[in-house]
Amino acid sequence: MHRRRACLAALASAWAWPTAGQPPTNRPEPLPGVLDALLGLRPNQCRVLGKARVLGDINEVARRFGLHQTGPRSRNYSLKMVWAPERKTALFTGANHGEPHRLNDVWEFDLAAMAWVLLYAPDKPRDHKGLGPDASDVIYRDGILMTERGGPAIIGHTWSGLTYDPVRRLMLFMNTWPADVEAAIQRVGGDVAVRYPGPPLWAFEPAAARWMPVRTSAPFPKAPFGGLLEYVPELQGSVWHMNNWQMRQTWLYKADANAWGDLAANADTRDFARRAPKAELVGYHDPKRRLLIARQGRHTFHFDTRTRRWTDMGPAEAVPEGHDARTTFCHDAGTGIGVLFDTVRRELWSYRPNTGEWALVKPEGPPIPTGLRPLFYVDHSRQVLVVIDDTTVWVHRLSD
Repeated sequence: MHRRRACLAALASAWAWPTAGQPPTNRPEPLPGVLDALLGLRPNQCRVLGKARVLGDINEVARRFGLHQTGPRSRNYSLKMVWAPERKTALFTGANHGEPHRLNDVWEFDLAAMAWVLLYAPDKPRDHKGLGPDASDVIYRDGILMTERGGPAIIGHTWSGLTYDPVRRLMLFMNTWPADVEAAIQRVGGDVAVRYPGPPLWAFEPAAARWMPVRTSAPFPKAPFGGLLEYVPELQGSVWHMNNWQMRQTWLYKADANAWGDLAANADTRDFARRAPKAELVGYHDPKRRLLIARQGRHTFHFDTRTRRWTDMGPAEAVPEGHDARTTFCHDAGTGIGVLFDTVRRELWSYRPNTGEWALVKPEGPPIPTGLRPLFYVDHSRQVLVVIDDTTVWVHRLSD
């Protein structure tokens, strides 16, 4: 605990975050009967748990867009939720493409409490170009645009660029977006010459409910759209990957050193461009097999963290395409199986890494809810798959 506090204090000094609002003082209590209902699920059985509550730091902006009634909802290319093991909850952030809002809010879903909890209430709404019509809450500090409360002033999609560092207890977000940043800096009276040149990585500490920009020294990666950010414990850091004209590399961010390093993926075989997944991929880390497993288009890919080599496992034509605006790809710790959720067809597909076999999952029970903006994650503590349609919660226990 002392080491973690010292690490956070060092990061606070390095990143120089402003003072944020007070974190929630009380976490919601589990609702009676919820955990019993989850424990009662048989393998391959599903059920609708009911309606979740919406709690937390609900401000005027959140109410303006009805979030106090629906929770965050998925947001175009922001579909990914990340598991926080010490909290036994899943975190969500990221902006819509433009309508009905672009917000820098952060949410937590607590299955046992059946609650969406707004940890960081949104600052002023932004637009597709950047700061939006009202930039009165934006400041320019240490070469980075942020809000007075410490949140990112320009907010992007998450694509697959969202992960959780369980050692530092921080959500990490590669906040890349095609805004005219120099024009935004000038708009608030900043000096473009001192703009921070590194990747737009942000961290969020759920225990303190605060954002913080991550400043690192060179070398550092580029920040293309549609990349994958995933924490890998055996590498003691978070992998950032892309394979397109902007960047053909797999990097590692280590929070303890606050530094980036190129993993030199496929350096021995010199086939990175052919073997590694490209943009708009979805993926997860398999701790038992020490693999990053990704789905991009019709192909499935493995990255062996020991050999640091990407392998294209070949096409699976009947399986939905891996795409960060339509699918989410997660690891089920209970079975060791990968699970792809297709938000368009409302289908679950299982992936067995040892054999490369894909199969359509056919749950026993009520169908997956059919709302327009569903979210999906795996609750590793209760070993269930969770689909949230606004506040309607559907759960399923995967079968081996």
